[in-house]
Amino acid sequence: MDIEPGPSVVLITGVMASGKSTVAQLLAERLPRAAHVRGDVFRRMTVSGREDLMPEETAEARAQLELRQRLSALVADEYARDGWTAIVQDVVLGTDLERYVARVRTRPLYVVVLAPSTEVVRDREAARPKTGYGAWTVEALDRSLREETPGIGLRLDTSRQTADETAGAILAGLPAARVHGG
Repeated sequence: MDIEPGPSVVLITGVMASGKSTVAQLLAERLPRAAHVRGDVFRRMTVSGREDLMPEETAEARAQLELRQRLSALVADEYARDGWTAIVQDVVLGTDLERYVARVRTRPLYVVVLAPSTEVVRDREAARPKTGYGAWTVEALDRSLREETPGIGLRLDTSRQTADETAGAILAGLPAARVHGG
């Protein structure tokens, strides 16, 4: 049985090409009052001086990533405060996930980590009109997801699921995705 989360924040994270955008949109469309907060929008708002996070991290790239995550958390909190389910999607891996959870004031907060296999991600990336990886490799980000990202919320292997099936699995698995405390 699907659960309707009501005013809350749902963070959907995973590596690039794991299906976050598509799944977040489908999930938002299934709910009666939902907003899709795309973390990458805040990155693209930076017109000049932008430094994207690379495998060799710089202090400026880190600061810009943290600004982007603070902004998406603030926007999500405001939507939830006004009675919406805020579906946030972004790449939030490693210790960034704990920091993101701490930034979101809204409870309930749900965290969903999409974790398809590297082969599936590679195939999805090849089929996309945009390229997300650049200096990164699928294997490096997958390693960060599997070895460095804390076990917060619900982790789904979506390798054999359609995006619609994944949205359904998220709704059915919301109790396991709920973050306690905060």
